[in-house]
Amino acid sequence: MDNLLSIVTFLPLVAALILGVFLRGEDAAAQLNAKRLALAATSATFLISLALWVEFDPSDTGFQLVEQTDWLFGLTYKVGVDGISVLFVLLTTFLMPITIASCWGVTHRVKEYMIALLVLETLMIGVFVALDLVLFYLFFEAGLIPMFLIIGIWGGKDRIYAAFKFFLYTFLGSVLMLVAMIAMYVDAGTTDIVALLDHEFAAGPVNLMGWQVAGGMQMLLWLAFFASFAVKMPMWPVHTWLPDAHVQAPTAGSVVLAAILLKMGGYGFLRFSLPMFPVASDIMAPLVLWLSVIAIIYTSLVAMVQEDMKKLIAYSSVAHMGFVTMGIFAANQQGVDGAIFQMISHGFISGALFLCVGVIYDRMHTRDIDAYGGLVVRMPAYAAIFMLFTMANVGLPGTSGFVGEFLTLIGVFQVNTWVGVLAATGVILSAAYALWLYRRVVFGDLIKESLKSITDMTRREKAIFAPLVVMTLLLGVYPSLVTDMIGPSVEALVSTYDLALAAHAADAMVAAND
Repeated sequence: MDNLLSIVTFLPLVAALILGVFLRGEDAAAQLNAKRLALAATSATFLISLALWVEFDPSDTGFQLVEQTDWLFGLTYKVGVDGISVLFVLLTTFLMPITIASCWGVTHRVKEYMIALLVLETLMIGVFVALDLVLFYLFFEAGLIPMFLIIGIWGGKDRIYAAFKFFLYTFLGSVLMLVAMIAMYVDAGTTDIVALLDHEFAAGPVNLMGWQVAGGMQMLLWLAFFASFAVKMPMWPVHTWLPDAHVQAPTAGSVVLAAILLKMGGYGFLRFSLPMFPVASDIMAPLVLWLSVIAIIYTSLVAMVQEDMKKLIAYSSVAHMGFVTMGIFAANQQGVDGAIFQMISHGFISGALFLCVGVIYDRMHTRDIDAYGGLVVRMPAYAAIFMLFTMANVGLPGTSGFVGEFLTLIGVFQVNTWVGVLAATGVILSAAYALWLYRRVVFGDLIKESLKSITDMTRREKAIFAPLVVMTLLLGVYPSLVTDMIGPSVEALVSTYDLALAAHAADAMVAAND
């Protein structure tokens, strides 16, 4: 299919324009039509995106389905996917119809809500397919706007504070990335990401205001990109915006934020940091590994003392993203495979956990853990589904959560045994806070009067969870569905990384002998 990537990318935006121009009114019929159109558009986008799976050749480690044309002011519109990015596109298109379906109970400014989600889908897909620096930056930064509105308009009582905190953290980090992109263009003479992957940025030590900087230009560029991607992940200690954003965001906002938006940071490390700045990545890898361990242990301990369900799951996300950064900067096949698998798996599991919170919040309008207890008596179907995703979040074998953590730990143990040992304690801590949450909410006696009339999940709610259940179990027992797609591209990335480090070491040895 010609222009397949552009169709997948911009179909939700077209639907958003149709909603904005042609749909009028705020009555019940207009609200229902807005939801139906958004659901139809996101579902169509997913079905069309399945052609990516069919047409993609995993054995080809280059970019496929590439589209390129002249754009504004001499810039180039260029998109394409490789084995690393194609699954993130599919994850996005898979989750968005589920997210829209979870919004069926929304009654406040429904048209605008649907437009914000549709525009956000286009911008998220654009990040994963962009093959030009300017295009990538525009998609990456523009995604802040609809999420800022989703939190600020449809969020909780402290939504304005959370929205501005989210925006300022992520925007300020990305300003440095923009400066780095300008420097890359000056040095390489192009904004084409494919060409930049083959360009060798200077890696010799430089004197900067009296300081000797190892890694040279690569180090400066790496630090600028790290500032943006670390906040986006988010990594400790720049993670503090995430719990506030999750707690205040509506259910759909939390699902998109946890399941897709956080993955842009990990994708950025894989697309830019490792392949373009290998020497700087190697120098800084020990720091990233230890920051990741701190994130896993510290945020797991913080999660154990939370009284708000959303905040607990938000800290859990930070801990799981620690495994991702750890696997990426282990920079070996198992580590990077595990990091990508963990991001895909976390998309399903974290999205489902926030939906689980949304189910009981819609009924009781509170997220306080102490407000619940004994729900299994009145909500057996809910208890079963919540149990599945709790176990997946812990990393139970047979679920997708196990595979990603296992692979990343294997990769890290090859690089640093102490980091691997300490990170493994995160698996125990995750079991502690996840099972503690589940026991207090679901088990026990049903003694609270307000819960004695609570109803179990509706057919619509069960239908929303069904595809997430299927994917969590399918990837748990058949992980090669993902690893076969990403394997060759990851192998090529790791090989290129190792060759660059070997060449730099040889050059340094020659320079020392001279």
